[in-house]
Amino acid sequence: MGNHHGDPNMTREHTVSNWTAVRRDSGFAGPVLAVLTVMMVILITVIVCGNALVIVAFKMDKSLRKQSNYFLLNLAISDFLVGAFCIPVYIPYILTGKWMLGKGLCKLWLVVDYLLCTASVFNIVLISYDRYLSVTKAVSYRAKQGMTHFAVVKIAAVWILAFLLYGPAILFWEPLTGRSRVPDNECFAEFYYTWYFLLSASVVEFFLPFLSVAFFNISIYLSIRRRRLGSKRESHSPKRQDASALYGKRTGMSMRIYWNSLTLKKTEDSEKKRSESDGLSMRCVQRSRLRQDKKIAKSLAIIVCVFAVCWAPYTLLMIVRAACRGDCVSHQWYEVTFWLLWLNSAINPFLYPLCHSSFRRAFVKILCPRQRTTIPLTDRPSSTHR
Repeated sequence: MGNHHGDPNMTREHTVSNWTAVRRDSGFAGPVLAVLTVMMVILITVIVCGNALVIVAFKMDKSLRKQSNYFLLNLAISDFLVGAFCIPVYIPYILTGKWMLGKGLCKLWLVVDYLLCTASVFNIVLISYDRYLSVTKAVSYRAKQGMTHFAVVKIAAVWILAFLLYGPAILFWEPLTGRSRVPDNECFAEFYYTWYFLLSASVVEFFLPFLSVAFFNISIYLSIRRRRLGSKRESHSPKRQDASALYGKRTGMSMRIYWNSLTLKKTEDSEKKRSESDGLSMRCVQRSRLRQDKKIAKSLAIIVCVFAVCWAPYTLLMIVRAACRGDCVSHQWYEVTFWLLWLNSAINPFLYPLCHSSFRRAFVKILCPRQRTTIPLTDRPSSTHR
Protein backbone atom coordinates (compact mmCIF):
# COMPACT_ATOMS: atom_id res chain seq x y z
CA MET A 1 0.00 0.00 0.00
CA GLY A 2 1.03 3.58 -0.31
CA ASN A 3 3.46 5.08 2.17
CA HIS A 4 1.45 7.07 4.69
CA HIS A 5 2.99 9.74 6.90
CA GLY A 6 1.80 12.68 8.95
CA ASP A 7 -0.79 13.43 11.67
CA PRO A 8 -4.11 14.97 10.61
CA ASN A 9 -4.43 16.84 13.93
CA MET A 10 -1.25 18.82 13.26
CA THR A 11 -0.83 21.88 11.07
CA ARG A 12 0.88 21.27 7.74
CA GLU A 13 3.98 23.18 8.85
CA HIS A 14 4.33 21.14 12.02
CA THR A 15 3.75 17.93 10.07
CA VAL A 16 6.49 18.72 7.57
CA SER A 17 9.01 19.67 10.26
CA ASN A 18 8.15 16.54 12.26
CA TRP A 19 8.57 14.36 9.15
CA THR A 20 11.95 15.96 8.42
CA ALA A 21 13.11 15.09 11.93
CA VAL A 22 11.95 11.52 11.50
CA ARG A 23 13.86 11.23 8.25
CA ARG A 24 17.06 12.48 9.90
CA ASP A 25 16.68 10.04 12.75
CA SER A 26 16.07 7.18 10.35
CA GLY A 27 19.58 7.64 8.92
CA PHE A 28 18.64 7.50 5.23
CA ALA A 29 21.73 9.36 4.08
CA GLY A 30 25.00 8.69 2.28
CA PRO A 31 25.90 4.98 2.04
CA VAL A 32 22.54 3.94 3.48
CA LEU A 33 20.72 5.65 0.63
CA ALA A 34 22.95 3.85 -1.88
CA VAL A 35 22.29 0.46 -0.26
CA LEU A 36 18.55 1.11 -0.17
CA THR A 37 18.56 2.14 -3.82
CA VAL A 38 20.41 -1.01 -4.87
CA MET A 39 18.03 -3.21 -2.85
CA MET A 40 15.00 -1.54 -4.41
CA VAL A 41 16.38 -1.95 -7.91
CA ILE A 42 17.06 -5.63 -7.23
CA LEU A 43 13.54 -6.10 -5.91
CA ILE A 44 12.08 -4.39 -8.97
CA THR A 45 14.18 -6.58 -11.27
CA VAL A 46 13.10 -9.80 -9.55
CA ILE A 47 9.42 -8.83 -9.56
CA VAL A 48 9.36 -7.65 -13.18
CA CYS A 49 11.47 -10.48 -14.64
CA GLY A 50 9.85 -13.26 -12.61
CA ASN A 51 6.29 -12.26 -13.41
CA ALA A 52 7.12 -11.33 -17.02
CA LEU A 53 8.42 -14.86 -17.50
CA VAL A 54 5.06 -16.26 -16.39
CA ILE A 55 3.19 -13.94 -18.77
CA VAL A 56 5.45 -14.74 -21.73
CA ALA A 57 5.20 -18.48 -21.05
CA PHE A 58 1.42 -18.28 -21.04
CA LYS A 59 1.50 -16.33 -24.30
CA MET A 60 3.90 -18.66 -26.12
CA ASP A 61 2.74 -22.08 -24.90
CA LYS A 62 -0.87 -22.80 -25.86
CA SER A 63 -0.94 -25.91 -23.68
CA LEU A 64 -0.88 -23.63 -20.62
CA ARG A 65 -4.18 -22.01 -21.52
CA LYS A 66 -6.31 -23.94 -19.08
CA GLN A 67 -8.78 -22.46 -16.64
CA SER A 68 -6.56 -22.99 -13.61
CA ASN A 69 -3.56 -21.35 -15.28
CA TYR A 70 -5.52 -18.19 -16.06
CA PHE A 71 -5.56 -17.47 -12.33
CA LEU A 72 -1.77 -17.79 -12.21
CA LEU A 73 -1.56 -15.41 -15.17
CA ASN A 74 -3.81 -12.91 -13.39
CA LEU A 75 -1.61 -13.07 -10.28
CA ALA A 76 1.49 -12.53 -12.42
CA ILE A 77 -0.05 -9.47 -14.11
CA SER A 78 -0.94 -7.79 -10.82
CA ASP A 79 2.49 -8.52 -9.33
CA PHE A 80 4.25 -7.39 -12.54
CA LEU A 81 2.53 -4.00 -12.36
CA VAL A 82 3.62 -3.63 -8.73
CA GLY A 83 7.24 -3.89 -9.84
CA ALA A 84 6.80 -1.89 -13.05
CA PHE A 85 4.81 1.04 -11.63
CA CYS A 86 4.24 1.15 -7.86
CA ILE A 87 7.78 0.67 -6.58
CA PRO A 88 9.55 2.92 -9.16
CA VAL A 89 7.17 5.78 -8.36
CA TYR A 90 7.72 5.24 -4.64
CA ILE A 91 11.54 5.20 -4.70
CA PRO A 92 12.05 9.02 -4.96
CA TYR A 93 9.50 9.48 -2.18
CA ILE A 94 11.24 7.22 0.32
CA LEU A 95 14.73 8.52 -0.53
CA THR A 96 13.86 12.25 -0.31
CA GLY A 97 10.95 12.15 2.14
CA LYS A 98 8.92 14.41 -0.16
CA TRP A 99 6.26 13.73 -2.75
CA MET A 100 7.15 15.85 -5.78
CA LEU A 101 4.77 14.46 -8.42
CA GLY A 102 1.62 16.41 -7.58
CA LYS A 103 -1.76 15.55 -6.09
CA GLY A 104 -3.15 13.97 -9.26
CA LEU A 105 -0.39 11.39 -9.63
CA CYS A 106 -0.54 10.78 -5.88
CA LYS A 107 -4.19 9.76 -6.17
CA LEU A 108 -3.46 7.60 -9.18
CA TRP A 109 -0.52 5.90 -7.46
CA LEU A 110 -2.54 5.21 -4.32
CA VAL A 111 -5.46 3.74 -6.29
CA VAL A 112 -3.18 1.52 -8.38
CA ASP A 113 -1.06 0.45 -5.40
CA TYR A 114 -4.00 -0.50 -3.22
CA LEU A 115 -5.75 -2.13 -6.18
CA LEU A 116 -2.77 -4.29 -7.19
CA CYS A 117 -1.88 -5.41 -3.67
CA THR A 118 -5.49 -6.30 -2.91
CA ALA A 119 -5.93 -8.05 -6.26
CA SER A 120 -2.80 -10.08 -5.55
CA VAL A 121 -4.31 -11.29 -2.27
CA PHE A 122 -7.64 -12.16 -3.88
CA ASN A 123 -5.82 -14.00 -6.68
CA ILE A 124 -4.01 -16.14 -4.11
CA VAL A 125 -7.37 -17.02 -2.54
CA LEU A 126 -8.77 -17.86 -5.98
CA ILE A 127 -5.79 -20.09 -6.81
CA SER A 128 -6.16 -21.94 -3.50
CA TYR A 129 -9.90 -22.36 -4.10
CA ASP A 130 -9.25 -23.65 -7.61
CA ARG A 131 -6.79 -26.23 -6.28
CA TYR A 132 -9.29 -27.19 -3.60
CA LEU A 133 -11.91 -27.92 -6.26
CA SER A 134 -9.40 -29.88 -8.36
CA VAL A 135 -8.87 -32.27 -5.44
CA THR A 136 -12.31 -32.49 -3.83
CA LYS A 137 -14.38 -32.40 -7.04
CA ALA A 138 -11.93 -33.80 -9.55
CA VAL A 139 -14.44 -35.15 -12.13
CA SER A 140 -16.53 -31.99 -12.52
CA TYR A 141 -13.38 -29.86 -12.30
CA ARG A 142 -11.70 -31.63 -15.24
CA ALA A 143 -14.88 -31.30 -17.27
CA LYS A 144 -14.78 -27.50 -16.89
CA GLN A 145 -11.08 -27.01 -17.68
CA GLY A 146 -11.79 -26.00 -21.26
CA MET A 147 -14.50 -23.48 -20.30
CA THR A 148 -12.34 -20.38 -20.01
CA HIS A 149 -15.32 -18.03 -19.68
CA PHE A 150 -15.75 -19.23 -16.09
CA ALA A 151 -12.15 -18.18 -15.39
CA VAL A 152 -12.72 -14.78 -17.03
CA VAL A 153 -15.76 -14.11 -14.82
CA LYS A 154 -13.82 -15.00 -11.66
CA ILE A 155 -10.86 -12.85 -12.72
CA ALA A 156 -13.13 -9.88 -13.42
CA ALA A 157 -14.72 -10.32 -9.99
CA VAL A 158 -11.27 -10.21 -8.39
CA TRP A 159 -10.41 -6.85 -9.96
CA ILE A 160 -13.83 -5.32 -9.27
CA LEU A 161 -13.83 -6.33 -5.60
CA ALA A 162 -10.20 -5.22 -5.21
CA PHE A 163 -11.04 -1.77 -6.57
CA LEU A 164 -14.23 -1.37 -4.54
CA LEU A 165 -12.42 -2.10 -1.28
CA TYR A 166 -10.19 1.00 -1.36
CA GLY A 167 -10.66 2.83 -4.68
CA PRO A 168 -13.82 4.85 -3.92
CA ALA A 169 -12.47 5.82 -0.49
CA ILE A 170 -9.20 7.09 -1.99
CA LEU A 171 -10.98 9.07 -4.70
CA PHE A 172 -13.97 10.47 -2.80
CA TRP A 173 -12.95 10.73 0.87
CA GLU A 174 -11.76 14.32 0.50
CA PRO A 175 -14.82 15.60 -1.42
CA LEU A 176 -17.19 13.94 1.05
CA THR A 177 -15.44 15.25 4.17
CA GLY A 178 -14.83 18.66 2.65
CA ARG A 179 -11.15 18.84 3.62
CA SER A 180 -7.83 17.16 2.98
CA ARG A 181 -5.62 15.71 5.67
CA VAL A 182 -2.64 15.20 3.36
CA PRO A 183 0.10 17.90 3.21
CA ASP A 184 1.24 19.08 -0.21
CA ASN A 185 4.61 17.32 -0.07
CA GLU A 186 3.26 13.98 1.14
CA CYS A 187 1.16 11.19 -0.33
CA PHE A 188 -1.05 8.95 1.77
CA ALA A 189 -4.71 8.02 1.81
CA GLU A 190 -7.13 10.32 3.60
CA PHE A 191 -8.43 7.43 5.69
CA TYR A 192 -5.01 6.45 7.00
CA TYR A 193 -5.81 7.41 10.60
CA THR A 194 -9.43 6.25 10.50
CA TRP A 195 -8.98 3.04 12.45
CA TYR A 196 -12.52 1.71 12.10
CA PHE A 197 -12.32 1.93 8.29
CA LEU A 198 -8.91 0.26 8.25
CA LEU A 199 -10.10 -2.48 10.61
CA SER A 200 -13.11 -3.21 8.39
CA ALA A 201 -11.01 -3.21 5.23
CA SER A 202 -8.35 -5.41 6.84
CA VAL A 203 -10.95 -8.06 7.61
CA VAL A 204 -11.76 -8.28 3.90
CA GLU A 205 -8.20 -7.80 2.67
CA PHE A 206 -6.26 -10.03 5.08
CA PHE A 207 -8.12 -11.90 7.81
CA LEU A 208 -10.80 -13.54 5.64
CA PRO A 209 -8.33 -14.32 2.80
CA PHE A 210 -5.83 -15.80 5.26
CA LEU A 211 -8.45 -18.03 6.86
CA SER A 212 -9.69 -19.05 3.39
CA VAL A 213 -6.22 -19.90 2.09
CA ALA A 214 -5.46 -21.87 5.25
CA PHE A 215 -8.78 -23.74 5.04
CA PHE A 216 -8.43 -24.62 1.35
CA ASN A 217 -4.85 -25.84 1.66
CA ILE A 218 -5.48 -27.85 4.83
CA SER A 219 -8.54 -29.41 3.17
CA ILE A 220 -6.45 -30.32 0.12
CA TYR A 221 -3.91 -32.14 2.24
CA LEU A 222 -6.53 -33.92 4.35
CA SER A 223 -8.42 -35.02 1.24
CA ILE A 224 -5.28 -36.48 -0.35
CA ARG A 225 -4.34 -38.15 2.91
CA ARG A 226 -7.84 -39.59 3.35
CA ARG A 227 -7.85 -41.09 -0.14
CA ARG A 228 -4.53 -42.80 0.36
CA LEU A 229 -5.52 -44.22 3.73
CA GLY A 230 -8.77 -45.47 2.17
CA SER A 231 -6.93 -47.20 -0.67
CA LYS A 232 -4.54 -48.72 1.86
CA ARG A 233 -7.40 -50.14 3.95
CA GLU A 234 -9.09 -51.45 0.82
CA SER A 235 -5.97 -53.32 -0.24
CA HIS A 236 -5.83 -55.05 3.17
CA SER A 237 -9.58 -55.63 3.62
CA PRO A 238 -10.79 -59.07 4.90
CA LYS A 239 -12.90 -59.65 1.79
CA ARG A 240 -9.90 -59.25 -0.46
CA GLN A 241 -7.85 -61.56 1.80
CA ASP A 242 -10.63 -64.19 1.95
CA ALA A 243 -11.00 -64.14 -1.80
CA SER A 244 -7.27 -64.50 -2.18
CA ALA A 245 -7.20 -67.44 0.26
CA LEU A 246 -10.13 -69.18 -1.44
CA TYR A 247 -8.50 -68.73 -4.82
CA GLY A 248 -5.29 -70.18 -3.41
CA LYS A 249 -7.09 -73.25 -2.03
CA ARG A 250 -8.86 -73.95 -5.30
CA THR A 251 -5.66 -73.51 -7.21
CA GLY A 252 -3.90 -75.88 -4.82
CA MET A 253 -6.59 -78.57 -5.21
CA SER A 254 -6.46 -78.38 -8.99
CA MET A 255 -2.71 -78.61 -9.01
CA ARG A 256 -2.70 -81.61 -6.67
CA ILE A 257 -4.98 -83.35 -9.13
CA TYR A 258 -3.01 -82.57 -12.27
CA TRP A 259 0.54 -82.33 -11.05
CA ASN A 260 2.83 -84.47 -9.03
CA SER A 261 4.24 -83.53 -5.63
CA LEU A 262 7.49 -82.16 -7.03
CA THR A 263 5.71 -79.72 -9.30
CA LEU A 264 3.45 -78.66 -6.43
CA LYS A 265 6.44 -77.97 -4.17
CA LYS A 266 8.05 -75.76 -6.80
CA THR A 267 4.78 -73.88 -7.24
CA GLU A 268 4.43 -73.25 -3.51
CA ASP A 269 7.99 -71.95 -3.35
CA SER A 270 7.38 -69.56 -6.22
CA GLU A 271 4.15 -68.34 -4.62
CA LYS A 272 5.96 -67.74 -1.33
CA LYS A 273 8.63 -65.72 -3.07
CA ARG A 274 5.98 -63.77 -4.97
CA SER A 275 4.15 -63.05 -1.71
CA GLU A 276 7.34 -61.77 -0.09
CA SER A 277 8.04 -59.66 -3.16
CA ASP A 278 4.52 -58.22 -3.08
CA GLY A 279 4.88 -57.38 0.60
CA LEU A 280 8.17 -55.60 -0.02
CA SER A 281 6.68 -53.73 -2.97
CA MET A 282 3.70 -52.65 -0.86
CA ARG A 283 5.98 -51.32 1.87
CA CYS A 284 7.98 -49.36 -0.72
CA VAL A 285 4.77 -47.86 -2.13
CA GLN A 286 3.61 -46.89 1.36
CA ARG A 287 6.93 -45.21 2.14
CA SER A 288 6.79 -43.39 -1.19
CA ARG A 289 3.27 -42.17 -0.48
CA LEU A 290 4.25 -41.04 2.99
CA ARG A 291 7.13 -39.01 1.54
CA GLN A 292 4.79 -37.52 -1.04
CA ASP A 293 2.25 -36.63 1.67
CA LYS A 294 4.98 -34.86 3.63
CA LYS A 295 6.08 -33.00 0.50
CA ILE A 296 2.52 -31.86 -0.24
CA ALA A 297 1.99 -30.80 3.37
CA LYS A 298 5.26 -28.87 3.30
CA SER A 299 4.46 -27.01 0.07
CA LEU A 300 0.95 -26.10 1.25
CA ALA A 301 2.30 -24.96 4.62
CA ILE A 302 4.83 -22.74 2.84
CA ILE A 303 2.03 -21.09 0.84
CA VAL A 304 0.05 -20.28 3.99
CA CYS A 305 3.09 -19.14 5.99
CA VAL A 306 4.47 -16.89 3.24
CA PHE A 307 1.09 -15.22 2.89
CA ALA A 308 0.87 -14.69 6.67
CA VAL A 309 4.46 -13.41 7.06
CA CYS A 310 4.09 -10.92 4.19
CA TRP A 311 0.70 -9.54 5.18
CA ALA A 312 0.05 -10.00 8.91
CA PRO A 313 2.71 -7.54 10.23
CA TYR A 314 1.58 -4.68 8.00
CA THR A 315 -2.13 -5.28 8.63
CA LEU A 316 -1.80 -5.41 12.41
CA LEU A 317 0.62 -2.48 12.55
CA MET A 318 -1.62 -0.37 10.31
CA ILE A 319 -4.58 -0.84 12.64
CA VAL A 320 -2.52 -0.12 15.77
CA ARG A 321 -0.90 2.93 14.19
CA ALA A 322 -4.27 4.34 13.17
CA ALA A 323 -5.76 3.73 16.61
CA CYS A 324 -2.97 5.62 18.41
CA ARG A 325 -2.57 8.30 15.74
CA GLY A 326 0.97 7.16 14.86
CA ASP A 327 2.42 7.88 18.30
CA CYS A 328 3.01 4.26 19.35
CA VAL A 329 4.64 2.82 16.23
CA SER A 330 8.09 3.73 14.97
CA HIS A 331 8.28 4.73 11.33
CA GLN A 332 11.09 2.24 10.67
CA TRP A 333 8.94 -0.70 11.78
CA TYR A 334 6.10 0.45 9.60
CA GLU A 335 8.45 0.79 6.65
CA VAL A 336 9.74 -2.78 7.11
CA THR A 337 6.23 -4.25 7.20
CA PHE A 338 5.24 -2.10 4.24
CA TRP A 339 8.01 -3.54 2.06
CA LEU A 340 6.98 -7.07 2.98
CA LEU A 341 3.83 -6.54 0.90
CA TRP A 342 5.87 -5.84 -2.20
CA LEU A 343 8.26 -8.67 -1.37
CA ASN A 344 5.29 -11.00 -1.70
CA SER A 345 5.03 -9.97 -5.37
CA ALA A 346 8.62 -11.18 -5.87
CA ILE A 347 7.95 -14.51 -4.15
CA ASN A 348 4.68 -15.39 -5.90
CA PRO A 349 6.20 -16.30 -9.32
CA PHE A 350 8.44 -18.86 -7.61
CA LEU A 351 5.79 -20.09 -5.19
CA TYR A 352 2.98 -20.75 -7.67
CA PRO A 353 3.86 -21.21 -11.38
CA LEU A 354 7.20 -22.89 -10.68
CA CYS A 355 5.35 -25.59 -8.74
CA HIS A 356 3.66 -26.63 -12.00
CA SER A 357 5.66 -28.91 -14.30
CA SER A 358 3.89 -27.43 -17.35
CA PHE A 359 5.13 -23.94 -16.48
CA ARG A 360 8.63 -25.24 -15.75
CA ARG A 361 8.79 -26.80 -19.22
CA ALA A 362 7.61 -23.53 -20.75
CA PHE A 363 10.29 -21.61 -18.79
CA VAL A 364 12.96 -23.97 -20.09
CA LYS A 365 11.79 -23.38 -23.67
CA ILE A 366 12.03 -19.62 -23.17
CA LEU A 367 15.29 -19.45 -21.22
CA CYS A 368 17.08 -22.31 -22.99
CA PRO A 369 15.90 -22.24 -26.63
CA ARG A 370 18.94 -24.22 -27.78
CA GLN A 371 17.78 -27.17 -25.72
CA ARG A 372 14.78 -27.54 -28.04
CA THR A 373 17.04 -28.00 -31.05
CA THR A 374 18.81 -30.91 -29.37
CA ILE A 375 15.59 -32.88 -28.94
CA PRO A 376 15.45 -35.86 -31.35
CA LEU A 377 13.13 -35.49 -34.29
CA THR A 378 10.99 -38.40 -33.10
CA ASP A 379 10.29 -36.61 -29.82
CA ARG A 380 9.44 -33.20 -31.23
CA PRO A 381 5.81 -33.84 -32.20
CA SER A 382 4.95 -35.14 -28.73
CA SER A 383 6.71 -32.26 -27.00
CA THR A 384 4.41 -29.72 -28.63
CA HIS A 385 1.40 -31.23 -26.92
CA ARG A 386 2.74 -31.25 -23.38
